[in-house]
Amino acid sequence: MYDASRTAPTIQPMIHLDRVFKLYVRSFQALVDINFSVSSGERVVICGPSGSGKSTLIRCINGLESIDSGRIEVDGVFIPGQSAALQQIRRTVGMVFQQFNLFPHMTVLENCTLAPIRTARLSRAEAEELAMHFLTRVRIADQAKKYPAQLSGGQQQRVAIARALATKPKVLLFDEPTSALDPEMVKEVLDTMVSLAEDGMTMICVTHEMGFARKVADRVAFMSAGKIVETAAPDAFFSAPRNESLKTFLSTLLNH
Repeated sequence: MYDASRTAPTIQPMIHLDRVFKLYVRSFQALVDINFSVSSGERVVICGPSGSGKSTLIRCINGLESIDSGRIEVDGVFIPGQSAALQQIRRTVGMVFQQFNLFPHMTVLENCTLAPIRTARLSRAEAEELAMHFLTRVRIADQAKKYPAQLSGGQQQRVAIARALATKPKVLLFDEPTSALDPEMVKEVLDTMVSLAEDGMTMICVTHEMGFARKVADRVAFMSAGKIVETAAPDAFFSAPRNESLKTFLSTLLNH
């Protein structure tokens, strides 16, 4: 049940998208006139059918994809911008990918210390202390000396979350973080994400895990054909959807 006490604070948005358009080859519009804001400490779940622009949207927020027009502001830094601005945004925004994206030739600990050493200029000892803190935070510290191939999918995704946290981001973006996992491994990753949300982390999560959306989200947004067509608090989103595409999507998803 949505808890009204979790309403996001009315302050300058941590993330703000203003009339954002993104086109791919042959004029396919991946994002169409996106106007969207996320406040500090707010948790937003984005859902929608395949190809609706969900992953493109969050990849544009951290500069992994360029936009064709409009403006994105992250913690006061604007996209488009100079390369220094993109570097600042990538330090502010952590990303957790669908396929983990861990370096297979590095141990868990090495995967988590790489960014702090290279971008934050920490010493190896400092980076390892920081990495172990976050590996402990996601309950995977006992696997620090193992390689990714020695871990289950759920364990690898928790390492990926720890790696993202090791850069001390203000925002975490999740791109279908459980879709590559076997069903029995989904819960351990979702439990980790719930715990982070309870700590007040600003989060945008692309997912079809509607139980997670009901439990954690302050708002749920539905995308279709590159547009955000409906946004609401979880109770209204699930009990009284207005958009016909959303009604069809929820009926298919929840009855699957």
